[in-house]
Amino acid sequence: MKQLKSLNKYLWKYRKLFFLGILFVILTNYFRILAPQITGYVVNTVVNTVQQTAAAQEAEKNYDILVRAVIRQFDELPFGNKVLYAGIILMILAIISGLFMFLMRQTIIVMSRHIEYDQKNEIFQHYQMLDTQFYKTQHTGDLMNRISEDVSRVRMYTGPSIMYFINLAAVIGFSIFFMLRADVKLTLVALCPLPILAITIYYVNNIINHKSEKVQAMLSNLTGNAQESYSGIRVIKSFVQEKAMLHFFAKNSETYKQNALSLAKTEAVFFPSMALLIGLSTLITIMVGGLDVINEVPGATVGKIAEFVLYIQMLTFPVSAIGLTASMTQRAAASQKRINEFLETKPLVQDASDAISPILQGNIKLGNVNFQFKHTGIEAIKNFSLQIKKGEKIAVVGKTGSGKTTLIQLLLRMYDADSGSIQFDEHPVDKLQLQNFRHQISYVPQDVFLFSDTILNNIKFGKPNATKEEVDIAAKHASIYNEIISFTGGMNTLVGERGVTLSGGQKQRISIARALIKNPQIVLFDDCLSAVDARTEKEIIANLYSYLNNKTAIVVTHRIFSLFEFDKIVFMENGRIAEMGTHAELLALNGLYAAMYRKQQQDESSHLQGI
Repeated sequence: MKQLKSLNKYLWKYRKLFFLGILFVILTNYFRILAPQITGYVVNTVVNTVQQTAAAQEAEKNYDILVRAVIRQFDELPFGNKVLYAGIILMILAIISGLFMFLMRQTIIVMSRHIEYDQKNEIFQHYQMLDTQFYKTQHTGDLMNRISEDVSRVRMYTGPSIMYFINLAAVIGFSIFFMLRADVKLTLVALCPLPILAITIYYVNNIINHKSEKVQAMLSNLTGNAQESYSGIRVIKSFVQEKAMLHFFAKNSETYKQNALSLAKTEAVFFPSMALLIGLSTLITIMVGGLDVINEVPGATVGKIAEFVLYIQMLTFPVSAIGLTASMTQRAAASQKRINEFLETKPLVQDASDAISPILQGNIKLGNVNFQFKHTGIEAIKNFSLQIKKGEKIAVVGKTGSGKTTLIQLLLRMYDADSGSIQFDEHPVDKLQLQNFRHQISYVPQDVFLFSDTILNNIKFGKPNATKEEVDIAAKHASIYNEIISFTGGMNTLVGERGVTLSGGQKQRISIARALIKNPQIVLFDDCLSAVDARTEKEIIANLYSYLNNKTAIVVTHRIFSLFEFDKIVFMENGRIAEMGTHAELLALNGLYAAMYRKQQQDESSHLQGI
């Protein structure tokens, strides 16, 4: 239960609603507890006709002061009027109690919704702070489950569970107080099953807690399987693996179902058992009270039996809710434990305590940089040193897996280097305030991602306050403007999830436009032209050449852009710089770069001959 302590900050934040809710719970049950006493008075009145007996008068002395005041008003009334007015009083008490019950829910349940809102925002904000390494080792479905299903279960604790617990305490407190005042023996008889109930609840709830944690973990796996299938549906269809994926999902779903049914069966036995004990308590009370009336025990009346039966009935739901409340609390604890695991995860990449926010000019220096992926052990960057001056255009080429994308990730500080230094304008990258630093860099990723929104909003994602003119200019620089305006919806065309309605080349160019609209001093392109044809590629390169004037640009590519005059070309192999120089220098070197260039020329020539 210690996991739920982390919710105390929310309870304190909404303490006004919380304490008002407690007050309304107490008032609700106070006015409800008067009804059995009024009922007992009416029953005694009926049994003794109009004339009060000494036993009835003795019973009335144990009533609440408000009930006694009402009864005194009935003393001189005829029998029929007493019953009528008592019925009206019972109705008024029910209405007052119902009003306070409404207010009780409007405070405690509303508080739980506020907490749910705050907690989801806290989790989402923390998710965004976590580094790239974290997301490489976590399943998206599990992340989604924790922010949705787990938070919903925690809300059941901060709302219904707390409300039922306070209600239980109030009902038991009021009931036992007035029961003891009325008859100690009957009170002990009525409450004798409760110790058995408490032991049962303690034992069964341990089982429920264990099964709840298991069910939640399996639900996360199931959600993750479904999410991966939805994202990769085109791959599944193209390889005709629908049946295999369905079998895999059905297997996990069956495991989840069996565990969920096991949990449901435990709860199904639990709740009727409690109802049985409550019913047993009622029968014993009626039997003992009836025998006292028959044997004319002093103070024993039929009205008192009716009063105690109503007390027990009032206790039925709160006591039955012990199991429900305990179950919700146990589930919430299991869910909060899963939430806390992420909230307590610290990002490996974060701002230094003395972080600075300079305006970057575009000078970059890497010195003996080394980096290894911890989850795979792959050494992606080895002893990498490179100096880039403001306004220079650098091409980074090499085969797949040579470390080109990892280099870009290090420059963006998606990861921190294991050793060596990365500096921007002579400032260590880990001393730069992250948001300010990344705001001054434009990045076009290798794996293009578009949001399920309009083309306009996808481009403006790079600069939310951009004007229409700025959006158009960025689209023209990316050679996508003419195609956009040819769409029926123009810039307001919806692109679908991950840009599924667009071609690969269109998605890449919209991604380029999104980066260019920021108009930063440093631009990083990670193989961003792999899906466009040769003619479009030449057009984009020509546009970029003018756009990148006086800007520092690093272009990662598998293809060599002979039309683009780079100040320096870096050829990477196995995480190291194998060759470096201008295009002419590397061709003259006749090494790896020259071999790649000749092969590219041969491939292009063969393609043209085939056409």
